[in-house]
Formats: sequence, structure tokens, C-alpha cells
Amino acid sequence: MRISDVMKHKGADVATIGRDETVAGLIAQLAWRNVGALVVVEGDAVVGIVSERDVVRQLHVRGPDLLQVRVSDIMTKDVVSCSPDDTVDSLAARMTDLRIRHMPVLVEAKLAGIVSIGDVVKSRMSELESDREQLESYIAQG
Repeated sequence: MRISDVMKHKGADVATIGRDETVAGLIAQLAWRNVGALVVVEGDAVVGIVSERDVVRQLHVRGPDLLQVRVSDIMTKDVVSCSPDDTVDSLAARMTDLRIRHMPVLVEAKLAGIVSIGDVVKSRMSELESDREQLESYIAQG
């Protein structure tokens, strides 16, 4: 199964934020959208990604003053991304190895979607369930 298949079921909507937004605004968007990460964009370009984990780690370092800091000061600038042609299995391995939970999907350097580790697990479980049903059917016909 490919990431494009996951995107067909999930959709291409991506929660984004500008680099100059404050962390307070970021937290509000994370809560309102009920997501764990926002892709940081400047125009059409992906310039970073920021997650709940980033906020918690920086809160530990900076304390309550963090709320007034700009997103660009805490975002991950080296964004790991994938393409719709990548396989779910390869993406699962990369996400596990790199310990990341959200990966933007890019097409020709433009944001086309985002995949979470939850999306990957859900896709893999669906695939395994389908395989199990096919095997049971094969055995029953036996």
C-alpha cells in the first residue's frame, strides 16, 4: 500500500501555521483542530513543523514566557517528508527509526497532505485484516 492510498481515505487537509505566530496561538490551533502537529509554511513553502512535543520540551526550558515566543524559534526546521509514492511500510520504518509522529507529504516541493503514525498504523491494521479475511475464505473453500 502507498501513501497515496492513505491520503485517499484521509484527505489532503493539512493544519498549517505561519512562522511568526506566537506559541500561544500555536497551542490554540493545536487544541481547536485537535491535532498533534502543525506544518509551518511561508507562502507555498514548508519551512518547518512544530508539535505538542516541541511545546512541552520548550516549556520545560523557557517556562511561561514561551507563550510569547514565535513559532519559528521552536519549530523543527529540517522537515522529514515523504511522497505519495512511498510505501506505508517504508514510512512506518522511517517514522519509527527517526522517532517522529507526523510527516508532511510533498509533491514537487509543495504540501499535499500529512500522515501521522496513527494513520500508518490504521492503514497497516486494515491491510492485515483484509489479508486475514482472504486467508479464511481460501481455507473455507479448501
